[in-house]
Amino acid sequence: MSNYNDLKIFQKVYDLILWSHPIISRFPKNERFVLGQRMEKLLMDILNNVLIINKEGKEEKQKQMRDLSYNLDKLMIMWRLSKDLKFTSIKRYGLVVEKINEIGKMITGWQKALF
Repeated sequence: MSNYNDLKIFQKVYDLILWSHPIISRFPKNERFVLGQRMEKLLMDILNNVLIINKEGKEEKQKQMRDLSYNLDKLMIMWRLSKDLKFTSIKRYGLVVEKINEIGKMITGWQKALF
């Protein structure tokens, strides 16, 4: 049984969730229940993709790896939208872009190692 706590990518995604939550919770009330909930669901889906990739066979790993990459792209777009709608600052947006890009590089490395 592999331990997800040993995965650096798991920790980066987990840290992104912890970092994002208080920011999303300060979105305007109506947006917390639309954009905010979707962003938080995507974050949890990304974490779930990481857990599944760590456990499953090659075919499922490939599918989840595609889903992981797609979900990360969607999350980046939602953060950009939150910045453009002024729900978050340009500074916070810059920080989240760095965090998401770092996770994206880790995904690329993980793909090369697995396949």
